[in-house]
Amino acid sequence: MLSLDKIYHAAFILKSVARKTDLIAAPHLSEGNNLYLKTENLQVTGSFKVRGAYYKISQLTPEEASKGVIACSAGNHAQGVALAATSMGIKSVICMPDGAPIMKVENTKRLGAQVELVPGAYDEAHDRAVQLQEETGMTFIHPYDDELVIAGQGSIGLEILDQLPDVEAVIVPIGGGGLISGVAFAIQSLRPEVKVYGVQAAGAASMFKAFHDHKYETLDHVSTFADGIAVKTPGENTYELISKYVDDIVTVSEDEIATAILTLIEKQKLIAEGAGATPVAAALFDKLPIKGKKTVCVVSGGNIDVNILSRVITRGQVTSGRRVNLVIMLEDRPGQLLKVSEIISQCGANVVGVHHNRSDANMAITGCFLKLELETRDAAQIKEIEDKLTAAGFKLVSDQTAAQH
Repeated sequence: MLSLDKIYHAAFILKSVARKTDLIAAPHLSEGNNLYLKTENLQVTGSFKVRGAYYKISQLTPEEASKGVIACSAGNHAQGVALAATSMGIKSVICMPDGAPIMKVENTKRLGAQVELVPGAYDEAHDRAVQLQEETGMTFIHPYDDELVIAGQGSIGLEILDQLPDVEAVIVPIGGGGLISGVAFAIQSLRPEVKVYGVQAAGAASMFKAFHDHKYETLDHVSTFADGIAVKTPGENTYELISKYVDDIVTVSEDEIATAILTLIEKQKLIAEGAGATPVAAALFDKLPIKGKKTVCVVSGGNIDVNILSRVITRGQVTSGRRVNLVIMLEDRPGQLLKVSEIISQCGANVVGVHHNRSDANMAITGCFLKLELETRDAAQIKEIEDKLTAAGFKLVSDQTAAQH
């Protein structure tokens, strides 16, 4: 049974292994919010997961250790298990979804684990790991639904209370629920007046649905680039703990997560993966009643693939009004492009891409489409540009309309 004593014991065991990550003030991150960031993205493996994995493996009996450990993971738990097992001289095997980021797969191998890639998502990797555990007798290190793993993650809650004694709210990402279960139990056991909120990706809202429907349930599928929380089935133990200790759970969209990642890069110089940025997304888009409250966002990890990061930054720019594509239907005659350019220049935007299409067989013989990619300040500037183009007699159309002509 989870207890405060176990969380304190985990914190003691982890002193020589896990960093006590910084809690940094972020006053300019979100207007009207008093935010602080618990930077678990700067943990030794780039994620909080090393806490629970290490504590669990440290408590194995000599006989269990001799048989090795096995785990399933989208990447962060894998690295935590690999680091912990290797440091204790224990064999580790990790089953990972075949779509896991290459960086996470390679880092797991580098830390000493044997990796098996499994077709599908996290749940398929879990089923394969359970099968191998039954065949080999290795100890299964569950990524979230284990009392000792939860206790290890709970050490973050103790650190938050130590670093910000007058904290009023904490926002935590949820996949299977191990992180928020430990953090919520620790904080509300010591400071029950502190609000603890969870956040999930809208495309993988298993615990959100279970929490609000008041029943344990499984999703048919998940769809989110936040691979660290792409879980179809939440933990049974974590569901019970969350139902008791968590105040509310909300969801954020893919675009909102992308915007949060971009905002963390620009304003805090921090790299967060999709899962790690969800608490910041919830704050940025006013999903929770935290105005004026000292609120900690747990940035749970920073292990994002650079190829995904590039696409996420672009998506974040679009969502925040920093980049836009405009398609203009023009009469194909001299001077049109000059007039458009003058309007955009007057508004202060920057053109970074131009495509002029006059070859479609279905297009009017005297017409063409001009597609412009612009760097802009915000949504207000985009509207100003659109209004001035329209006032000058230009017709704006959608990308879909242009594609149909």
